[in-house]
Amino acid sequence: MSGRKPPRLGLGLSALLGEAAADTELTPRSLSVTALEPGPFQPRGPISQPELADLAVSIRAHGVLQPILVRPKPGNPGQFQIIGGERRWRAAQLAQLHDVPVIVRDLDDRTAMAAALVENLQRQDLNAVEEAQGYQRLIGEFGLTQEALGQSVGKSRSHVANMLRLLGLPVAVRDMLADGRISAGHARALLTAPEPARLAALVVAKGLNVRQAEALANQAPRPEHIERGRDTDAEAVVRDLTTRLGIKVELRRAGRGGRLTLHYGDLDQLEGLLRLLMPD
Repeated sequence: MSGRKPPRLGLGLSALLGEAAADTELTPRSLSVTALEPGPFQPRGPISQPELADLAVSIRAHGVLQPILVRPKPGNPGQFQIIGGERRWRAAQLAQLHDVPVIVRDLDDRTAMAAALVENLQRQDLNAVEEAQGYQRLIGEFGLTQEALGQSVGKSRSHVANMLRLLGLPVAVRDMLADGRISAGHARALLTAPEPARLAALVVAKGLNVRQAEALANQAPRPEHIERGRDTDAEAVVRDLTTRLGIKVELRRAGRGGRLTLHYGDLDQLEGLLRLLMPD
């Protein structure tokens, strides 16, 4: 149909990468499931079997309604790497389909990574940690502002900023957030609290709601490592850096000087931080 709108993925990639992302054919074609394989840029974690089983039931009844985004596998003619839609591909195999609809794009590694992240972020089926890590990778790889990134994935700048702040939490808290034991609201309440991992464990153990978690964080005793009379300024700096960098930041004063500490949770997070601090 000539009036059909292009997929949101095409719009997001165009906003992110410019015209280079929109110069390929969007008409689906059919490929054998055996010609496809998972790509190297999947931002989601492991896919659960119950999730796949439910999707397979739907695919068995209605088919694969949304094409899978793939690219030719470098150095291997006839094989294709999945950029977006690995769940649909795996569920189609469970449903015993022989062929699936695909959109083929000839993308380099950098653009394929962006496409995989944008596709997953727009589908809104990532957990909060995966979403935040996706934003961080796009910012680090492409040097985007939070405003530009938000436009490319259909989110507000404040939403992107709030999600990036979650990466400043300790790994234990991020694990609780990723597996659903606490919500993003709980996690944000603990961001500036001392001992957030201990408080998060209390939130889970007592089944506290977000408002109760906020009260718990506000009641927690705080270390006296910042000069009296300048707490507000220092806390504002910490909040701003945490939002801009998406990591945990600590500021300690010592006389006229002090120490600024940036915490990273894994090598991907460190790599993104280095790209921001030392751009080419």
